Amino acid sequence: MKSARGQKRLNSFLINGGLALLVIIWLIPVFGLLVSSFRERFAIQTSGWWSIFPHREWQVVRTIDPKVLNLDASGPMSVEATIATFEQLREGVETPGGLRLQWVGNRRLGTIEVQQQVWVMNIDFTLDNYKQVWGGKDFEYKRPDGTVEIIPGDDFSVAVFNSLAVSIPATVIPILIAAFAAYGFAWMSFPGRKGLFIMVIALLVVPLQIALVPILRDYSKLGLNGTFLAIWLAHTGFGLPLATYLLFNYISTLPRETLESAFIDGASHFTVFIRLILPLSVPALASFAIFQFLWVWNDYLVALIFLGSDPNLQVVTMRLANIVGDRGQDWHLLTAGAFLTMILPLAVFFSLQRYFVRGMMAGSVKG
Repeated sequence: MKSARGQKRLNSFLINGGLALLVIIWLIPVFGLLVSSFRERFAIQTSGWWSIFPHREWQVVRTIDPKVLNLDASGPMSVEATIATFEQLREGVETPGGLRLQWVGNRRLGTIEVQQQVWVMNIDFTLDNYKQVWGGKDFEYKRPDGTVEIIPGDDFSVAVFNSLAVSIPATVIPILIAAFAAYGFAWMSFPGRKGLFIMVIALLVVPLQIALVPILRDYSKLGLNGTFLAIWLAHTGFGLPLATYLLFNYISTLPRETLESAFIDGASHFTVFIRLILPLSVPALASFAIFQFLWVWNDYLVALIFLGSDPNLQVVTMRLANIVGDRGQDWHLLTAGAFLTMILPLAVFFSLQRYFVRGMMAGSVKG
């Protein structure tokens, strides 16, 4: 008995420890991304994001002019009781007293910096990155040498509202249609029910990419390209098979007695669906809503094809891709833009995550 308990504890420790390790591995780069989004461009270019934690760093305490000491850079030089060549001083030489000597500049006009290790934390955070990415206005960047550079903003706010205009209808529409279809397949008898259900499930294996060109041709004939309606219909069609399958598994497990009682009392199928099925299916509906919303929000390919390159219709993924192309070296802007795209999906997931497991597990075990 003790051996079984010990083995169970060991297995639990290994599983939980492995999951904790995976979470930490995933969170480290995310935390680094968050920290970088609040740092200035010069700080990102000169130090890593981990420098916000206490660490020892060399700082200049004074400078030495080689000419004053009559030092000859062509041979060994004696500085602070340390003998070193010019090449060694360029790399940095530590003295017996715990200091470091480093030659700055060229051989003829350079100076020697005397540096000392001190504990520091680089926590000079700023909101200017988010203001520049979100606001869309020109932004002034002051370089360390005092010069000022005018940088145009990226106007991320329009892209966020466009993504909301795409994601919300593209999530609600397939859920409602799939809920009706799942109820019909689960509780209504009609000719060809099994065949139609098999066809719906078979659509799950159809690759998204092969359907884009035919749909694009049809949209061109109907004049729907470059409109939100086009992308709503596309995401609805691509999301319906999975939604119908998930909701069918859940709705088919609801208590039969409850529905039969409603039918005996004279309720129609529509009344049963509205009054009973939808309220009882909230976990499954919320579970698919998370999937669909995250998929539509993070989609780039479908939006690029059906919305086109109009800047007034660009969603967050398209605008972020443009920032990567225009500002590939400006990590302070890329990280800020990346986190702006993450805030809303995270809020949706954490607000609905209590339904997530229940909705996904529903219907997986029967009997």
